[in-house]
Amino acid sequence: MTTQSSAQGGKPALASRETFSTRKLFILSAIGSAVGLGNIWRFPYIAYDNGGGAFLIPYLAALLSAGIPLLFLDYAIGHKFRGSAPLAYRRLHRGAEVLGWWQVLVCFIIAIYYAVIIAWAAMYTWFSVTKAWGDDAAGFLMGEFLQVAEVPGVTLDYVPGIFWPLLIVWLVIIVIMVAGVRRGISRANGIFLPLLVVMFVLLVAQSLFLPGAIDGLNAFFTPNWEALGDPTVWAAAYGHIFFSLSVAFGIMITYSSYLKRKTDLTGSGMVVAFANSGFEMLAGIGVFAALGFMAQAAGSAIDEVATAGIGLAFIAFPTIVSEAPFGAIMGVLFFGSLVFAGVTSLISILEVIVAAVQDKSGWSRVASAVAVCVPVALISIVLFPTVTGLYLLDTFDAFVNSFGILAGALVAVVMIAWVFRKLPVLSKHLNRTSSIKMRWTWMILVGVVAPLALAYMLYNEFVTKINEPYEGYPVDFLAVYGWGMAGALVVVAIILSLIPWSKKSKIDDPEYAAIAAEEDEEATS
Repeated sequence: MTTQSSAQGGKPALASRETFSTRKLFILSAIGSAVGLGNIWRFPYIAYDNGGGAFLIPYLAALLSAGIPLLFLDYAIGHKFRGSAPLAYRRLHRGAEVLGWWQVLVCFIIAIYYAVIIAWAAMYTWFSVTKAWGDDAAGFLMGEFLQVAEVPGVTLDYVPGIFWPLLIVWLVIIVIMVAGVRRGISRANGIFLPLLVVMFVLLVAQSLFLPGAIDGLNAFFTPNWEALGDPTVWAAAYGHIFFSLSVAFGIMITYSSYLKRKTDLTGSGMVVAFANSGFEMLAGIGVFAALGFMAQAAGSAIDEVATAGIGLAFIAFPTIVSEAPFGAIMGVLFFGSLVFAGVTSLISILEVIVAAVQDKSGWSRVASAVAVCVPVALISIVLFPTVTGLYLLDTFDAFVNSFGILAGALVAVVMIAWVFRKLPVLSKHLNRTSSIKMRWTWMILVGVVAPLALAYMLYNEFVTKINEPYEGYPVDFLAVYGWGMAGALVVVAIILSLIPWSKKSKIDDPEYAAIAAEEDEEATS
């Protein structure tokens, strides 16, 4: 990694680092990361199940009091310290590097199973044309398609119908990641995100004209004001916001490190946050309009057909596609949207790992991308296109979200705010070029409100999973792939933080230190 001198007054410049060519491309990439599968198949049901229209109150409260403040925290760390999550944390404080590696490992776990869902969605896009699931969408998913084993475990009994599309997904992803930030990530998001929006708008428009759509919308928006008195509803709102905005697991730190020095950080963050929320509302309208049709066709109530996650995407929607006018078009739009949303999110997840390896080792972009993506792809291809792949995916997802993202976020926020006391410095950095200034209110939200919310959610998750085996899975299975995986994240993060940095990384670059000191002096004055 080379350095270059500024042409203005001989001021030092930071080590050369690939950047987004424009702020617009950064915003598109950040939105692409935030808008993922959860926006489509998770938010609508969470809102419906937690008060309907009344849920918008805790949702907005969580967005403004925790989601956006933590998003700004990630932006400030990545942009000021100009590195991947481990390098940025290392430059923030020598003892903070392990936090960055914890986040990198969380992304590693998510990446190996996230690609599988994209492969499923790609196959269901094709299945929508012929309605291959027939009259029994649930039976087709678990039987003919996934061929799910009766008992959770790990096996090498492969399912060809999943193996080959998963291989294709990884080949496409590897090409994007090797191409780099400008030629790969920026271009992919510039293509896939607009396609996602166009396809989903068309899907929503089609759904609104289905018989029973109004009943579905009434169920989605009718407020249950009593739900506001339930602490679990507020916890659900905060939990969803943390996951939805891609905060606290390295993505926004990495992306913001590719921004040019004079960038409106808070203005960009507001655009990303509200664009993400806008898409979630659009998803809620489209999904519940379609569920209203499904309920009317089945002669049942909305709450009997409303579901979330895999059940919504691969059971409820295929049933709707089979019964709706022009159902094949609806299926292609819905599952195509899942593919595009999944791809834009997966490349952001992998970029966290690639950037960390590149910074630590001093390797080239191509070498780092290959060194990361090929092993991740191989692990994904070995573990998940099998008859037990669904059990592994479900367990990894449940435990990495609770004891990877939530736990890592809580520790990181407490360390930054109360141990290293870096919030004043980060606040000054945000205010250097941003249109919306961050003052003491932001520091209270990050240092007090966010940790309290995270601690409450983490405690609930711990108690729930300790008191009863997750999904009734065998205890030994959960001990290895649930609790064991979550614990291994911390241990491996510590080990990685002890490995020496390459001299090419210029981790303590005197030119970098000079600019950082100059920025702090300018912010103070």
